[in-house]
Amino acid sequence: MRLTNVAHMRLPPGRVTSLSTGLAGLPGAAVPISYDQRLHTSAGDRDGSWMALAFRLDLDATPGQLADAWSAVVTRHGTLHTTFSHERGGLALHETEVVHGDWVDHPRADPSESSRDVLRRVLDAACRPFGAPSHRLCVVVPESGADLRPVVVIAGDHSHLDMWSLLVLLRDLRTCLVDIVDGRSPGAELAAAPPFAAHTHLLEQQDSTPDWVAARWAEVLADGGGSLPTFPLPLGDVSAPRAEVVEVRDVLDRSQLEALEKRAADHGARLTAVAISEVAAATTELSGRPLRAVFPVHSRDDPSWYGSVGWFITNSVLDCTDPSPVGCTAALRESMKLGAHPLAPILGHLDRELSPPGMFALSWLDTRRLPEVPPGLEVQWVSAVTRPDGVMAWFLAGDDGLHLRCRYPDTPEARENVGRWLDAVVGRLVGAVG
Repeated sequence: MRLTNVAHMRLPPGRVTSLSTGLAGLPGAAVPISYDQRLHTSAGDRDGSWMALAFRLDLDATPGQLADAWSAVVTRHGTLHTTFSHERGGLALHETEVVHGDWVDHPRADPSESSRDVLRRVLDAACRPFGAPSHRLCVVVPESGADLRPVVVIAGDHSHLDMWSLLVLLRDLRTCLVDIVDGRSPGAELAAAPPFAAHTHLLEQQDSTPDWVAARWAEVLADGGGSLPTFPLPLGDVSAPRAEVVEVRDVLDRSQLEALEKRAADHGARLTAVAISEVAAATTELSGRPLRAVFPVHSRDDPSWYGSVGWFITNSVLDCTDPSPVGCTAALRESMKLGAHPLAPILGHLDRELSPPGMFALSWLDTRRLPEVPPGLEVQWVSAVTRPDGVMAWFLAGDDGLHLRCRYPDTPEARENVGRWLDAVVGRLVGAVG
């Protein structure tokens, strides 16, 4: 699997098509809105808030069969047939009926436009916070090349999806398509998928937040001058969002990652803790400051949610004052505990800006713990092109090793200092396995 963005994804030259979608009838029942959904949609309708997954279609199916399979997938997952709107009382989220039409061709605007550019136009237009609906299925049919398998792209606004969800959608789409091709009812053997709104409702009903959690969040914000952590090295003028720089580093190959896992086991620690230990050490060496970063954690706290689609991610904070594996193990445990409690009662009442220019976020994802993907599909997680004012780093561990993707604002200072940080992090991780 590869983590990239639409400007850098591997996409063959070809014809871009998408399955037209719309809504039928009036909105239905209102459903609860999660803290993260509310925060995301508060920035308004906009380009570049979507996420996608691309893969090679390895099944012999007609466009009509693919459309029917996708329709069955949308019906399975509650969040894919809910839509945001503005009402007199504020933001609302309602159940809706999604209908699918014909496949639509999206020609190049001019001969020099790439299939990536066309795809970006389509997804920016369709997959928006207030899209109706805010998801789209696309297919790129290669014009030439050694591999003529179509590339299928599943995309949706982030308010309804996370990276785990995209793998669920890939699994369900292939399952439903096989069923249709073989003459069976699509998805009949798939386990029921509880809707994301039910998860939001459960969080709303959760017991009051422990005092120590609220106190720790207050301490975190106080340490940041009232805001979440920022990158520890100068980024230049990021008072306004900038064009983005995206770097992808292949850090460890499969054997090196296995060696790092063995080292972790020898220390009685998890792989994540040992890897973060090296990141923390590199950060302190360069900046003289401990590693402090926003740290996304997933809220699929029960296996019943593993096959559901939604934004099952909430933010926590990783505070590694002790860069040793033992210290980072403790920091990760605290981060998971902080992320296990709803943020709305803790942060929702604050009127100050919690996400400052220069905010630093660090994410760790081990794809080996996610829904399994058949080999040979050339899966790519694809993000939109954005204008960041902070630094976001993703570590992606998988069967082929450890990869690092980083997005940061395009300023001379950020190129210099984030580049030095990436070099130091990669150097320490490689050095850790000899």
